[in-house]
Parts: sequence; structure tokens; C-alpha cells
Amino acid sequence: MLAFWERGDLNLREVVEALAAGTDWKLRTVQTLIRRLVSKGALSVEEKGRDFRYSAAFSQAECQHDESRSFLGRVFEGRLVPFMAGMVENEEISREEINELRQLLDEAAERQSHSLTTHE
Repeated sequence: MLAFWERGDLNLREVVEALAAGTDWKLRTVQTLIRRLVSKGALSVEEKGRDFRYSAAFSQAECQHDESRSFLGRVFEGRLVPFMAGMVENEEISREEINELRQLLDEAAERQSHSLTTHE
């Protein structure tokens, strides 16, 4: 999916070229992958003459959000705090990442506060 998010719509040959640096997949393997992604609705396909162009059906942000929610639901019963606690306690987190997380939490608190005052 990264190839599509980074490069936009691609034909089969372009997908093979995009994946060549990181995989040793052959044309048939890529065709199978594309067919599965199209059948699952992750890729859109458009016929242009004798060429088929494939593109991501969802943005990277949409996909990441959906996958994150699914993972949290399956592994953490939908709860964000145990996930974050595990990451903070067991992973190396840079000062920059801590500041980014703090800013995100502050912004979320501000939105929640604003939402509460507008509904009163």
C-alpha cells in the first residue's frame, strides 16, 4: 500500500518496479496481491485503454486509523491507556516523541473541554 500512497495510481509494471527494492517478488506474486487487494476493496482499478491503473481506495491516515482501532479492539478491549502504558514502559521513547504525545493529549483535552462548553 505504501507504493500507492507515495506514488499515486500505478500499473502492474510500475508496482513491480516499486516493490523491487524491498522484495524479490515476481510478476505473478504481485498480480495475486493486487487481485486480493482489489477484491477486499483496498485498491481501486481503472481501465485506461489496454492498461489497468490501480490506486489506494483509502488514504494512509484512514487505513492507519482503522487498523489501530481494530488492533486496540482485539488486543486491548478497545482501551488506549493499557496500550500506551505498555509502549511507554517497555520502549525507548525520545524526548521529541514525548513532547509530541503531550501536545496531542493537550489538544484532545482542549477539544473535549470546548465540546463540553458548547453543549451546555
